[in-house]
Amino acid sequence: MKINIAAPSTGLQKVIEIDDEKRLQNLYERRMAQEIDGATLGEEFAGYIFRISGGNDKQGFPMRQGVLTNTRVRLLCKKGHKTYRPRRAGERKRKSVRGCIVGADISVLNLVVTKIGDETVAGLTDDQIPRRLGPKRANNIRKLFNLGKEDDVRDFVIARTFTNKKGVENRKSPKIQRLVTPLTLQRKRARKAAKMNSVMRNKEEAAGYKKIVAQRLAEQKDARRSLISKRRSTRKSQKLPATN
Repeated sequence: MKINIAAPSTGLQKVIEIDDEKRLQNLYERRMAQEIDGATLGEEFAGYIFRISGGNDKQGFPMRQGVLTNTRVRLLCKKGHKTYRPRRAGERKRKSVRGCIVGADISVLNLVVTKIGDETVAGLTDDQIPRRLGPKRANNIRKLFNLGKEDDVRDFVIARTFTNKKGVENRKSPKIQRLVTPLTLQRKRARKAAKMNSVMRNKEEAAGYKKIVAQRLAEQKDARRSLISKRRSTRKSQKLPATN
C-alpha cells in the first residue's frame, strides 16, 4: 500500500510504500478524519500524528466520507454531491464510490500531518516551499497576518509578479472576498431601507384597502336598508283600505 503524506505547514508531500502486513494492520478498520500515531508507520515518524483524509482503491475509485463500509457501493448522486458533476439540470446518476473505512483493497491512502514530531523527515519537514497563492477571504488574511479591526486588509494581500508572453512583467493579486467597505455598508443600509419602505408601503396599502372595503360594506348596508324600508312602505300602502 502506498501512503501519501502531506504537510500543510511546509507545503511538501512524501510517498512511502509499506508492504509489511503487520504494520498495515494498524490502519485497517480506521475511518476517514480519524487520527493515527505516526509510530505505526515507522520509527522515523515517531511523535507525528496523521489524519486520514482519503484514498483510492486498486481500481481507482475514491473513498467518500459518510459511507460507513469498507467495500465499494453505488450511490445515486445529484448536484452538489462529491465525485459527481451533472451535465444537465436535474440530472441524477448512480456512481461507484469506495466506503470511508480503510481495508486491504486500498492502494493509496492519503494522510495529513496534524502534529510534527521532534525529528525532521527528509522530503516532508526538512524544507519549506512558500505558498504560490495567498488567502483570498478577508478573515483568512487577517488570521494569517494577525491583523486587528483597525488594519486595512488590502495592504496585506499576497501578490505575485510574472512575465507574460510579450515579455512584460505583470503583477497579479486576488480579489478580496467578504471585504467590508463603506460602500458595502452603504448598500446594506440601502437594502434594509428598501425593505422597511416596502413593509411600510404594504401596511399603508393594506390599511387603505381595509378602509375602502369597510366603506363599500357600509354603502351596501345603507342601500339594503333603504330598499327594505321602501318595500315595507309599499306593502303598508297596499294593505290600507281604499277610501271613497
